[in-house]
Amino acid sequence: MRYLTMVSAPENAGPPPQGLMDAIGKLGEDATKAGVLVETGGLGPSALGARIRFGGGKITVTDGPFSEAKELIGGYAVYETKTKEEALEWCRRFAEAHIEHWPDLSGTVEIREVVFHQ
Repeated sequence: MRYLTMVSAPENAGPPPQGLMDAIGKLGEDATKAGVLVETGGLGPSALGARIRFGGGKITVTDGPFSEAKELIGGYAVYETKTKEEALEWCRRFAEAHIEHWPDLSGTVEIREVVFHQ
């Protein structure tokens, strides 16, 4: 099964500590060696992005930053695992790296099964 995982945190938290980046790099190496990591990526600030909303037959484009959002998606990973529990374990390791290297940061890792992909 394929899972998209997204990490959300306050956008104004500042740059991540180098120790965290090193730990995330090691986690990526481990997941690649285990054959479960499909792709990862970090996202730029919302000021460089845009949102497209649709409804009522109209499309509205709004440039960032998205000041109304308390937390924004800052990065993602795609895992190909045999079970949801295995995907959760990789995400748990990711969260533990944050606790160890950036203890003042609060965030969320959302895990969603990809039900269709090409």
